[in-house]
Amino acid sequence: MPQDLRTYLDLIRKHLPEEIYRIRREVDPAFEATAILARLEDRTKYPAVFFDKIKGSKIPLLINSLASYRRLALSLGATEEEVVREWADRESHPLPLKEVKDGPVKEVKLLGKDVDLGLLPILTHNELDAGPYLTAAVALVKDPETGRQNAGIYRHQLQGKAQLGFMINPAHHANYILLKYAEMGKPTDVALVLGHHPAFVMAAVSKLAGLGGEMEVAGGLLREPLEVVRGETVDLLVPAWAEIVIEGKVPPGRTQKEGPFGEWPWCYGRERQSAFIEVTAITMRRDAIFLDVNSGHPEHNIMGALPRMGSLYRRVKDVVPGTRSVNLPLSGGGRAFCYVSMKKRADGEPKQAAFAVFSTETDIKYVFVVDDDINVFNETEVLWAVATRFEADRDLTVMPYCLGAHLNPTAYDYTRLKQGTMQTKLIFDATKPAPPAEFPPRTKVPDEVKARVNPDEYLEPFN
Repeated sequence: MPQDLRTYLDLIRKHLPEEIYRIRREVDPAFEATAILARLEDRTKYPAVFFDKIKGSKIPLLINSLASYRRLALSLGATEEEVVREWADRESHPLPLKEVKDGPVKEVKLLGKDVDLGLLPILTHNELDAGPYLTAAVALVKDPETGRQNAGIYRHQLQGKAQLGFMINPAHHANYILLKYAEMGKPTDVALVLGHHPAFVMAAVSKLAGLGGEMEVAGGLLREPLEVVRGETVDLLVPAWAEIVIEGKVPPGRTQKEGPFGEWPWCYGRERQSAFIEVTAITMRRDAIFLDVNSGHPEHNIMGALPRMGSLYRRVKDVVPGTRSVNLPLSGGGRAFCYVSMKKRADGEPKQAAFAVFSTETDIKYVFVVDDDINVFNETEVLWAVATRFEADRDLTVMPYCLGAHLNPTAYDYTRLKQGTMQTKLIFDATKPAPPAEFPPRTKVPDEVKARVNPDEYLEPFN
């Protein structure tokens, strides 16, 4: 059987049973489910939670399943220490899709007048959200020029029985595809995939060159071709082993009021005019599970950060072979800050690495480049490198008016008077001068002594 959401749940139950919980009592979709998670966050706990009964729906809901690097590493059969490099390697070996005639996602079909989004347990997440939102849907669209399918994760406000909002970052590939169809005066076919293996969900966030290829990357991550079937009302291939697929069309040139909504910077994206989807079909498994992401909270950041880190590591290493690791820390929402470590061979390499970072992910605002003796997953070490190896007049690069994260509340337009799509980007070169220049070495005990000492053989209680 192919890997899917259910095989992932089985892995968690088997290997990390302390990281998943079940709630059998009925829970209100407006704030109650996310309030439970908020109380757990207060205890610094981020377990996956399976809700049997969301009021108003017969479909169970899974949330927070992607809120742990440990669980995401487990899904790929890797450790937390190796998962970024493992992601980068698998991403570079995509597999072609495997089209099949039928699949579990076709067990239930709601077409035409039978379409009713109210059957789904769609949550209202945060206090000032404009209403219920789909937060974990992988949106599939097809480039009209190449025929390649593109996948991405966006926010979709419930706007009616058969209508969903479609708010896209202007810099993301799906937006370029929608603009192409709009210029032709044609609607855009869309399929929203809800519930699959984390490899499929996160592949949609990977940063690839050109439009499309994410579904093939999902196959590379899974190490097996992704099985797909034809859509019922759209000219798209959808995952055969998904839980739920919502099909529809985006009318060209039309928009509707959308937002506000709690976003990855842990604040609200403003109300705006956005595209929308006219839903034409819903297909699902008989016992479907509705997947949700806890938007504006750590799950949102973590599930978006890991695939970006893998993509960034691969792309930056292509430019600077001495690159050792990449981290998108939670202090920057898993988007705004990027830490890069490298074995520096020549002065100027840190800037080349930073340029590769910015060209790969527009959401990144600041890049910190450090030497390979710094652990980029230890923020104290990164800041120590800034304190001891960085001088602003020499090592800081300021670049205003760059394409950035339109959801970041500091983003500006060309007038600098309104919120827009541009940001000022910074490069912090916190590396030592390249050899043969001398620089004071870092204090440490001899490696050979540290390796042979086991503290447990020395320590005993002090009575």
